[in-house]
Amino acid sequence: MASFDPRRLDVAAFAAEGAELAGDTPAAAMPRLASATLEPLDGAPRADIRWRVAGQRLPLESAGIRPSLLIEASTEVSLECQRCLQPMPMTLRAERRVFFVDGEDAAAALDAESEDDVLALTPALDLRSLVEDELLLALPLVPRHEVCPQPLPLADDDPNALQAEHPFAALAALKQGSRPN
Repeated sequence: MASFDPRRLDVAAFAAEGAELAGDTPAAAMPRLASATLEPLDGAPRADIRWRVAGQRLPLESAGIRPSLLIEASTEVSLECQRCLQPMPMTLRAERRVFFVDGEDAAAALDAESEDDVLALTPALDLRSLVEDELLLALPLVPRHEVCPQPLPLADDDPNALQAEHPFAALAALKQGSRPN
């Protein structure tokens, strides 16, 4: 059994052998993910990224038997809730199968028609970068607590502050000969 380097992975050989790689990677080794998340609340270091990749040769519609990678990754991150703007811890998980074909054009065409992801086969793939990509894609578009831990602040402690004045209220008041308060 050959040994495979996750920094320069020969995907075709890895998949042909049905090999597996797994490990824990420090968060500092994935700077794009670190910049998309908040520092941990307690000042502790960021959690490591736990990942596992399994190679296989599987059928891909319209492309025959192709090399593929099943990528699984998880870590703990902290995101900013878009409702209350407070930090929220979250377990981030990614699991995806990626097929590899010869050439960028073939990859783009097959990716558009396939439910699975399709990438161009390269001589050496940086597996860490691919794992980071999958975790970035797993981030929620709008992170929010199910229930915010603290009540949302009101402007000037005015209980009616959340009820916005209708945009045409001033015009209606002018038409009636009075001004809104």
